[in-house]
Amino acid sequence: MPGLVSVQTPSNATPLQIIVPDGNRQIQNHEEASETKSPRIRSPMPKRTPSPSTSRTKPSSGGSSGKKKTPEKPIIDESSLDNPDLGPFLLKLSRDTIANGESPNKALDFAIRASKSFERCAVEGEPNLELAMSLHVVAAIYCSLGRFEEAIPVLERAITVPDVARGPDHALASFSGYMQLGDTHSMLGQLDKSIASYDTGLMIQIEALGESDPRVAETCRYLAEAHVQAMQFDEAEKLCKKTLEIHHEHSTPASLEEAADRRLMALICEAKGDYESALEHLVLASMAMISNGQEIEVAAIDVSIGDIYLSLSRFDEAVFSYQKALTVFKSTKGDNHPSVATVFVRLADLYYKTGKLRESKSYCESALRIYAKPVPGTTAEEIASGLTEISAIYEAVNEPEEALKLLQKAMKLLEDTPGQRSTIAGIEAQMGVMYYMVGRYGEARHSFENAVEKLRASGERKSAFFGVVLNQMGLASVQLYKIDEAAELFEEARGILEQECGLYHPDTLGVYSNLAATYDAMGRVDEAIEILECILKAREEKLGTANPDVDDEKKRLAELLKEAGRIRNKKAKSLENLLGSNSERVKKEVKRRWSGLGFKT
Repeated sequence: MPGLVSVQTPSNATPLQIIVPDGNRQIQNHEEASETKSPRIRSPMPKRTPSPSTSRTKPSSGGSSGKKKTPEKPIIDESSLDNPDLGPFLLKLSRDTIANGESPNKALDFAIRASKSFERCAVEGEPNLELAMSLHVVAAIYCSLGRFEEAIPVLERAITVPDVARGPDHALASFSGYMQLGDTHSMLGQLDKSIASYDTGLMIQIEALGESDPRVAETCRYLAEAHVQAMQFDEAEKLCKKTLEIHHEHSTPASLEEAADRRLMALICEAKGDYESALEHLVLASMAMISNGQEIEVAAIDVSIGDIYLSLSRFDEAVFSYQKALTVFKSTKGDNHPSVATVFVRLADLYYKTGKLRESKSYCESALRIYAKPVPGTTAEEIASGLTEISAIYEAVNEPEEALKLLQKAMKLLEDTPGQRSTIAGIEAQMGVMYYMVGRYGEARHSFENAVEKLRASGERKSAFFGVVLNQMGLASVQLYKIDEAAELFEEARGILEQECGLYHPDTLGVYSNLAATYDAMGRVDEAIEILECILKAREEKLGTANPDVDDEKKRLAELLKEAGRIRNKKAKSLENLLGSNSERVKKEVKRRWSGLGFKT
């Protein structure tokens, strides 16, 4: 069974190279590993990657490298598609067209006709693997043209063709189909569907090869990276541990495979706040890379080690790690390489956090000079990511207008790039924050609305980040006097953050506080009082009675109680009992009491 095609996943997506090699082989991982960067999120702005993992490389080009001329497109009568020799002939024409770098539309036409011929000539009740292969090729060409939505139904048809029970060839076709379908969903930002497809592919591979095969380890790591991108770190950790166990069994100590696994595990540990474990994995990965003579990879790990030291406030050690990496990148890649700019951004962030604002801004400007004149081969995603990180520093030093300009440049770079929906949504959310900070509330709301629309379409409507963006959009709506809309947004955000962060998380309590203020503005005073009493009780239990946030809530509650002619109920309902009790009440007439609104950003 020929090896089948897959699409690069969206983190550092490169232009798709279509692979249609010949020959039979056993089930194997559909892609090897390469560095990926998936953003760590802080509300409501995306942050830099904690530490890159090395488990994906772009596919190698298949077929002959010679510039053999493809025959002119033959004129084929539809009735001739019943000829069993036509399908293989057309598929070969499609392969030759791809290999020679000619028109992908011509290759697509050949592949579509081939799939029709295979389908017509299929024996009743007998799965035709050539049909599955031709459908995979059709889908891959659609993806190379950026037509991902059209590739989905083709792949959904393809995965119904093989019968896994018939042996390894069918298992390979099914595995490859599910993995390619997962990649295509990922390019569309549909992470839940992508992970479901990868998971099914992994189960098929395990059934065919067993749980300890090295190729299973590669797929486990691939799926773990998808979970990281979706910020599902517990699931990612389980898969990464399994990958380490398999490679420990089959690989030599300090192998490159183990180093890649440990870098991914470090990313997961860092995302979960376990910095000491992350540092341990990175040190072991660095030692493995040193023993294999991978100087540039060692430098990349040094950047990640610097990130961990920065998170631990071990600033001198962080500077040392960054400077080590910077020296290697300059000597091997040149002074104007994006890797150098990346280290400059890290140093800018470090010096901002240590109060050295002049040095911070100097490093930002050095990075911007590199991004302004990138070296050949620099991708739009690399530049956009760097601009986004620098904008966060400018925002932190209270230069929102400059931060906004950088975000606008990043958006312009990515707007025509396929598979960047989630990234663009994060930038739009950050732009919304900038607009809000400078008082441009209409533009802020528009940016948040665009971000929310993309996040809904990407299947991220249940993430904590989505809840935070809804909260920010609600605040912008308040400033525009759209109180009913704000209440709906706060209610939706409350439900998401309760589920993802817990009832007593600061973000959840902040949304509750905003909802109470909105209910007050709408005239729903009793509901506002009830929520505030519960928030105050929760904050007193968690923060103590002397905390400034507790004082703020007390003052707000006292004002409402005074208006209502009541006193504080010391035995307020818990938030658990309050859940759902207000959702069915009929809204009263809106009354705007702007002096009483105390919203939490």
